[in-house]
Amino acid sequence: MGRDLRIRPIRDSDWPEIAALEAVAYAGTSLAEGRAVLRSRGQASPATCFVLDVGERVTGYVLALPYPMFRSPDLARAEQPAVHSRNLHLHDMVVAPDQRGRGLGSTLLHHLTRTAGSAYAHLSLIAVEGKATFWASRGFRVHEGIAVPPDYGDNAVYMSRALPAGRSTGSREVDVFPCPVSWTTSGARSWPSPPCSASSASSTPPGPPGCPPSKRGWA
Repeated sequence: MGRDLRIRPIRDSDWPEIAALEAVAYAGTSLAEGRAVLRSRGQASPATCFVLDVGERVTGYVLALPYPMFRSPDLARAEQPAVHSRNLHLHDMVVAPDQRGRGLGSTLLHHLTRTAGSAYAHLSLIAVEGKATFWASRGFRVHEGIAVPPDYGDNAVYMSRALPAGRSTGSREVDVFPCPVSWTTSGARSWPSPPCSASSASSTPPGPPGCPPSKRGWA
């Protein structure tokens, strides 16, 4: 486990691997969007979208973009240019199946939270597949009465949490960690995944182990 883990901005050459990870994570559901739509999300807010490398391999990604509160991306349509909003929507977070259970989803969420800094007041997501309890343990609150588009599946709910003010690192920063990584935080399409361990001074509230993906999220 001596290989380095790195979180970095997305390059154009990463999109085939991102699309492949998404296809595996959401196989058999209505949640898969495909390369073109995923790329449009990333291009809408490059500073808050990242990939996770383990060695030379892309093993995860996070796509987050500013979105008005209580609204969410249309899974069937490409993203329009980003709108100004103090709400950052964690649209998708996925970690490769063979890398789950190592705290990598928590690492991605921690990086996103730091990057958001003082630019955003809230972080929102749609919890799918009945994962609202997991996200509630991470400080997210269900907003009852907010309609979620049917493409997100049955039992999908809109959730959000406040973001503490912090420094904004921008998209040029690359975080490098030795493997295995250990954190106590996690966050969003958001889906179930094996346990994530941890110990970090992250601003994200600690919660029980586990790193679901978000849409949405698979981590």
